[in-house]
Amino acid sequence: MQPRGYRMVVSTELDYVQACGVAERHLLEWIRGKGYDPSGLDEGRNDIAPHATLDRDSESGRKGAHSRWRMRETHSATAGTWQSTLIVRSGLEEDEGRTWVQLDIEHQPAGETEIPRRANTPNIVRSLLDDLKALDADGEVTAGPVFVEAEDVDDLIEELCDENRRMPVVIASVPYGKDPDDWSSSVVEPLFRYLHGLAVLYVLTPEAQVKFNAALEYHPVFGGGVRTYLPGLDPAWKPDAQRHPVMSRRTIEADPRRAASTLAALPQRLSSRQPLPAALLAIPRQRTRPRTPQDGTDVVQLRSENAALTALLDEAERAEAIRVGEINDLYAELAKADQASNELRGENEELYDKVQESQRLIRFLREQLQEAGRFAVAHTPSVTADIAYPTTFAELLDRLGELPGIAFTGNRKTTRALDSQSVDNWLRVAWDGLLALDHFARSSAEGTTSGDFLSWCKSDGSSAFPFPAAKVAMRESDTVARKAKLRAERMLPVPQAVHPDGQVFMQAHLKIGGGNTIAPRLHFYDDCPRSGKVYVGYLGPHLRNTLT
Repeated sequence: MQPRGYRMVVSTELDYVQACGVAERHLLEWIRGKGYDPSGLDEGRNDIAPHATLDRDSESGRKGAHSRWRMRETHSATAGTWQSTLIVRSGLEEDEGRTWVQLDIEHQPAGETEIPRRANTPNIVRSLLDDLKALDADGEVTAGPVFVEAEDVDDLIEELCDENRRMPVVIASVPYGKDPDDWSSSVVEPLFRYLHGLAVLYVLTPEAQVKFNAALEYHPVFGGGVRTYLPGLDPAWKPDAQRHPVMSRRTIEADPRRAASTLAALPQRLSSRQPLPAALLAIPRQRTRPRTPQDGTDVVQLRSENAALTALLDEAERAEAIRVGEINDLYAELAKADQASNELRGENEELYDKVQESQRLIRFLREQLQEAGRFAVAHTPSVTADIAYPTTFAELLDRLGELPGIAFTGNRKTTRALDSQSVDNWLRVAWDGLLALDHFARSSAEGTTSGDFLSWCKSDGSSAFPFPAAKVAMRESDTVARKAKLRAERMLPVPQAVHPDGQVFMQAHLKIGGGNTIAPRLHFYDDCPRSGKVYVGYLGPHLRNTLT
């Protein structure tokens, strides 16, 4: 599910009264900037424009205090309602005196069949962050990127590893030879424009970059690239690097506006999924009742009361419809996660069997060498030629000429876009898969192998360029094959010499990655018996199926 609402959750060392004063002052400035009149606000519902209301409530007791403002804007009957909610909440005992501030922006469609519109970062965020001195754990949540000098790197690494961190930390590097100030103002700040209130933002100076990458061997960032460090960073565990996506300089400069939107998608999704702090969870839902006029006859007042209650019921129904939609989307993502978990379990079992088999073979060969008197050879570390992996998907496309058994017919723009959210493992798996397909194609053309690619992966013939059979699927589900829309996405281009229609149903695919909404796939068509080639018609994000 792609994020649509905006949510900012920060803490401040200001006390509750001070934080309320800052929040209300900036809220009123924001409202006035929209052309509304917020004068004379009272508890309950306030009409600030013909199409806008502001609900205000507060509570103070033994369990703490909160103040809440909710603005609802309905510009027309068909446009739906934009709802903006600002909450200031005193912290609990475990919050060590901090005050919590939450800002939510969401769109409620007018009809059940409509999709909520995506909320952009509101203008109020910058001013709030500046005056609140907002924090996420011990990291400062600022309205713009902060430079990290070499002497600050140790503190930055400690912040990245803080188990109380809720927000991602987005770190930009400066290319060699570029002035850090110029690069930050011309590239980084526009790139970060949708991240305010969603992430902690930094720029590494060249000196800090060297020290940072030496300390975080498996999680580096360099060359003008940007990396998003999610909560729960484990700097000593190499596989953890896959969780923290990198955006290359090439991707940023190719389309800066698209890069900024792509970079913000993950923090925005994380903000909507992250459980709220206990203090904010304890606040009851707002049930502000519209005021009824005190003058007029009993009948007039009853009619007004009925209209107010009907309006309140409509609000509740729209809010419930949105929550139901979110729950359904979460169920769909849970099903995808379960499927990915099952696939990974199968892959791990297969890899474990292969490792065990390899270890047994190594022991056997060593024993044979020792019996033959070749003791030194038996215990000499093996030397294998390293595979030169591409560093980006754009480079992968440029190097396809090295694989004569592969013909790429897909959309190169789609493949290059993977660089914006790629992790190292995706590139390695994709290149390993292409190497294996190329070797399979040549073996098939030479007549030294028979059967399909999956059978080849399970055979000894794949030992030179192995690829996990658990990552290979030679067909789609029956549902995907039958549904016209899903099947159409897999009708991918080939030369007319292969098929007169210029396209074929490419259901065979390699599972390049998983664990997120991208989950790349490589779809291919085996034409080895005729042309001696494997046609790759798609390399990009997971195509739609019954779970997406």
